[in-house]
Amino acid sequence: MIAFIAHALFVIAAWTVVIKYAFPIAYAASEGVELTRYVMLDFWWVVHLWLGAVLLRWRRYTYALALATSVVEIAIVVTKFVLFLPDAEWSIWTASWFVNKCFVLAAFVLLLGCLLVRGAELRARPAVA
Repeated sequence: MIAFIAHALFVIAAWTVVIKYAFPIAYAASEGVELTRYVMLDFWWVVHLWLGAVLLRWRRYTYALALATSVVEIAIVVTKFVLFLPDAEWSIWTASWFVNKCFVLAAFVLLLGCLLVRGAELRARPAVA
């Protein structure tokens, strides 16, 4: 399950870069407007890549990093949903953002559940050289 979640994080990171940078820049270029007009700054994809990598090549700090990241990501996404949903303005940008956040939330709820259920086993896992 840990390997599955790690690979899901790689997919989510790539997806995030596409929907927040590549697609908005391409769309702006096609409209002939400033290229950064639709870009949504987000650097969590870097954390997702790092976490995915250390989930596959376990380190001493991996359990703590995964646990902290899961709790923080879940809190952030739930907060964003609470603020967005009561007065949602749907567009291609908000819809793609929302779907991405649903997958981020699902991945981190799954990771948190795995960490809590298999905590003793995962904390005892040796670091990979």
